[in-house]
Amino acid sequence: MSVKSKLEYIWLDGYKPTQSLRSKTQIKSNFSGKLEDCPMWSFDGSSTQQATGGDSDCLLKPVAIYPDPDRINGFLVMTEVLNADGTPHESNGRATIDDDDNDFWFGFEQEYFLWDPETNLPLGFPANAFPGPQGPYYCSVGAKNAYGRDIIETHLDQCLDAGLNVEGINAEVASGQWEYQVFAKGAKEAGDQTWVARYLAERNAESYGIAINWHPKPIKGDWNGSGMHANFSDGKMRAAGDESVFTKICESFGKNIEKHISVYGADNDQRLTGAHETQSIDKFSFGVSDRGASIRIPVGTIEDGWKGRLEDRRPASNGDPYKIAAAIISTTKAAY
Repeated sequence: MSVKSKLEYIWLDGYKPTQSLRSKTQIKSNFSGKLEDCPMWSFDGSSTQQATGGDSDCLLKPVAIYPDPDRINGFLVMTEVLNADGTPHESNGRATIDDDDNDFWFGFEQEYFLWDPETNLPLGFPANAFPGPQGPYYCSVGAKNAYGRDIIETHLDQCLDAGLNVEGINAEVASGQWEYQVFAKGAKEAGDQTWVARYLAERNAESYGIAINWHPKPIKGDWNGSGMHANFSDGKMRAAGDESVFTKICESFGKNIEKHISVYGADNDQRLTGAHETQSIDKFSFGVSDRGASIRIPVGTIEDGWKGRLEDRRPASNGDPYKIAAAIISTTKAAY
């Protein structure tokens, strides 16, 4: 008797300025569980703003596979979108990454809000009112300040069961705001894992009747926005032992503000105002342990003898980690 496996193919649609996740299931008999045995698949691109109705076929190329924590004999298959002729679709940010040797390491700090679709507010926000001001929510515990922990804990377990390298979670500065961190050696793998973790967050929240809000500033006023701080290093940074290497990289970023902001997420101007631990969107700065700078130089990098990473604090929570990584890689290489 054959064993039936459920392969959930996941991809990014063509919506602008912010892409959404899509997925559909394929059933395979006696599946090996290996990426190389995942077939190419097609979908109707006219329904995802990736093709016209008269020429609607787009291809899904499997690029990563993980066990599905919610399905018996299930697998999560991350894919990238190709045109019918096999070339990368214009919406395919993964194809823009120049890091074939996986020399670049990335750690993405993904912030987001748990969102009540009935009140159209974050969890913990009473209807037609505001909760207490920021202060008690960050890394909080207790029902007065922490909202949705059961949702967050389930998501964490799902990520770990899927084999994603999630390194931690915490409640964030605003009510109903949370964060998880993904680390991977290789920009494409970091992007794959961050997107699959987003997929699991969305799917998990469905069962609670809660939505995930990735917008960088969903609550206006004196509330922190949501970012996706990008921690990064390459081999030279990890072995440098030289402050000037890090200074040159930061200066290279300062010369390419628009290049980065253009792929760091839509509506990021609402978050990068110079307040709430951000630098203004049209300015650039860097500094040691400076959470109000565009790029923070972690004190650990200095303590290790100027060897390690930098943290670009500008990427928004709704940014595409593939496109963000591609920009970081090219600007870092230009510094050398």
